[in-house]
This record gives sequence, structure tokens and C-alpha cells, in this order.
Amino acid sequence: MFIINCKNYEEISGDKIKKFIKIAEQVSKKYKIKIAISPPQHLIGLVANSSIPILAQHIDDSKIGSTTGYIIPELLKKSKVKGSLINHSEHRISSKEIEKLVLKLKELKMISIVCVKDVAEVKKYLKINPDFIAIEPPELIGSGKAISTEKPDLIQKAAKIVNDSKNKTKLLCGAGIVSGEDVAKSLELGSKGILVASGIIKAKNWNKIISEFAKALV
Repeated sequence: MFIINCKNYEEISGDKIKKFIKIAEQVSKKYKIKIAISPPQHLIGLVANSSIPILAQHIDDSKIGSTTGYIIPELLKKSKVKGSLINHSEHRISSKEIEKLVLKLKELKMISIVCVKDVAEVKKYLKINPDFIAIEPPELIGSGKAISTEKPDLIQKAAKIVNDSKNKTKLLCGAGIVSGEDVAKSLELGSKGILVASGIIKAKNWNKIISEFAKALV
């Protein structure tokens, strides 16, 4: 799995998201790999009909109805969103909320990606069996210093914990990944995919960098 988190970067604002999604669709088809995109929440409606999975950046443990401003999983599904990131380091939530949201996405047959900061959280949230756990040391996010070179042991330890478990959760890694070499190293260390953001979104040539990452994942 190759997940691109667009965050709220200006580079992806307005109709720019449509161009970005089209490029990602083309690369996904060319290299036959699964690319999923998490656009800014307010742009989801522009790209929900994409041929590649669209994920929310965040969801709330709230109900349909009089819940102004909350992101409701059931309504996302009606908008063809396939799943969501949960507990990203820039939008941390409580353990109780994480558990409820993973269960809610399971009920809705949507994809759950729980973001964690360390091995202790891998162990903790592996118990609730999300589809993916994405390990991202907060201090490396957006740094240009890849987790695969700065903290390779973190990926290896997390991979062993996930692989030794009896559930179907898969490990992703992220933070500071900016090249195909970083991606390849992550896979060698045991990750089953990547979660990236600025390394893609802020690149001058989207097609080139998405293709570079995709080739490393094949």
C-alpha cells in the first residue's frame, strides 16, 4: 500500500487536487500498485469518484445529525471514501476513540490506518486489529530525514511485532521519506508499504516522484 497524505498543503489546494489525483491514477495503473490518497477534507467531494482509493485524513467518534463540524464515517462511506487515517501525529486522539473508530470502520467495511509514534503504540493498537498500522516518529515527519536511514531498528522491531501477531494487520512506515531509495530500504526492513506527505506533495514534478516511489514498491 502506497498512501499519500496531502495534509492541508497549499500545493494541493483547489482544482490542483484533480491534477494530482489523475497523475496518481496513471502511475497506479502503469505499475499495477495500489495508491491511496488522503486529500484535505474539504476537497474530498472533488475526487471521491477516482479510480484509486480516497481516504479521509481524520474521522470523529460522532453521530449522523446535529454534529456540526465533525467528520462522520457513515457519511464518508456514502461519499465513496474507502477509509481513514486515525491518530495522525498532527491530530492525536485518545486510545478509547481510536478503538471505537477502528471498530466503526470494520462495521462499515472501510479501511483503517492507525498512526503510531513508537513500538509501544504498535503493541497497544495491534490488539484492536486495524487494517494497517503506520509507524511515524514525529520528530522525523517533514524533516527530509527518512525513518529507514535514521531509525531502521524501529521499522525492524515494529515489523517483528506485527508479523508475530496472529491478526491481519500490515505495517506501513513514514516520516522523512523523500526518495525511491528510502522506500526500498523501508521494505527491506520489513514494512509492507509507506505513508508519505511532503516528500511527494512539495516535489516539483509529481509524476516523476510518484513513479520513483512506485517503482521501488514493485
